[in-house]
Amino acid sequence: QVQLVESGGGLVQAGGSLRLSCAASGPFSGYTVGWFRQAPGKERDFVTAISWSGGNTYYADSVKGRFAVSRENAKNTVTLQMNSLKPEDTAVYYCAARQTQVLPTTANEYNYWGRGTQVTVSS
Repeated sequence: QVQLVESGGGLVQAGGSLRLSCAASGPFSGYTVGWFRQAPGKERDFVTAISWSGGNTYYADSVKGRFAVSRENAKNTVTLQMNSLKPEDTAVYYCAARQTQVLPTTANEYNYWGRGTQVTVSS
């Protein structure tokens, strides 16, 4: 059983940066990790995913060039660096995991979820 805990959310002005972390406990070998976000009244949207090795990543068009995902398997941690933040990036951010070699982009493809961390970008 994998457990995920997000941290690093907060309030930031437009143009600023935040770094989110996803800490995993339990057997984590071979897991792809995805980040999703959900704004009030909206569906949970894909943000990015990273393979177990860290060698493969995929980003939603809305964050490409601004966000960067990385992982440190020795510490069971995945990091999402968010730069040039915009008010439309405001949402609860979730990390999710699935033991797979591919990079799923839909929420129902992931087995394990964290509880989320709030990111608010003011204009």
